[in-house]
Amino acid sequence: MSAMELDTPSNYDGLAYSMVIAGHFHERDTYSTVRPEGMSDWLITYTLGGEGYFEADGCERRVKTGDVTLLKPGTPHRYGTPEGKNWHFVWAHFTGGFMDASLLPHEALTIRHIEQQALRDRVYHAFRRILSDSREQGAYWHELCLCALREVLMLLAKQETSEFDPRVEETLYLLAQRMQETIRVEDLARSVGLSPSRLAHLFKENTGESIVEAFNRMRIKQAALLLAHTNRNANEAAHDVGFHNYNHFTRQFRKYTGLTPSEFSQSVRSKEKPRPN
Repeated sequence: MSAMELDTPSNYDGLAYSMVIAGHFHERDTYSTVRPEGMSDWLITYTLGGEGYFEADGCERRVKTGDVTLLKPGTPHRYGTPEGKNWHFVWAHFTGGFMDASLLPHEALTIRHIEQQALRDRVYHAFRRILSDSREQGAYWHELCLCALREVLMLLAKQETSEFDPRVEETLYLLAQRMQETIRVEDLARSVGLSPSRLAHLFKENTGESIVEAFNRMRIKQAALLLAHTNRNANEAAHDVGFHNYNHFTRQFRKYTGLTPSEFSQSVRSKEKPRPN
């Protein structure tokens, strides 16, 4: 790769209408890209390590691990690796016309930092799918790339609109992932970088519930969905969501729904429309 890449929108005009172009770079401080007329498509980058910089509207901004950057079409810019640094990142060019406008920022240069490790992992895996699908270009490759890009943009939007502390958000995500497991607050706290007492206090402050209460509510909600929309009986639903003591499951189910599992199932069946003969 050359030390300097000078591009104009014409480089992408033939591709932007139908292509997603992606890459995975690990660059030294000789790397710099300059586009004085901007691009005809969007550029999204995700920094995996090291440090990079972006210049737009006469302002330089640095990006580090966990930063997602979006450059709007038509924005004159320059980006690269700062002196004495290395920059490890993934990137993709895409056309905004194929994306929900509400997910795209209005600013010329947007940088969003992701704190949660679970969210970072989801964004990274989405980029991995973009990379593999755009290279393979098998059946539905373009649609698959766009779906992964939408996932990244929706995760960013979710983070921006969340009322919870990022560490509480990550705890909720971990609970949803580990529904069938025995949960220890100490393990959750270690995962989000807090002491158990600090996490318990922060979680209660944000959600109004203890971690155990939120976890049980999550389990009961899932069990109710299984009872309402599948052929699982109450014992099976209890086991599916991690309750190994049926009496405890019944108590929790009544606490959160006001009904026992059997009463709930009967209520669901009574509301079903009779099928025509």
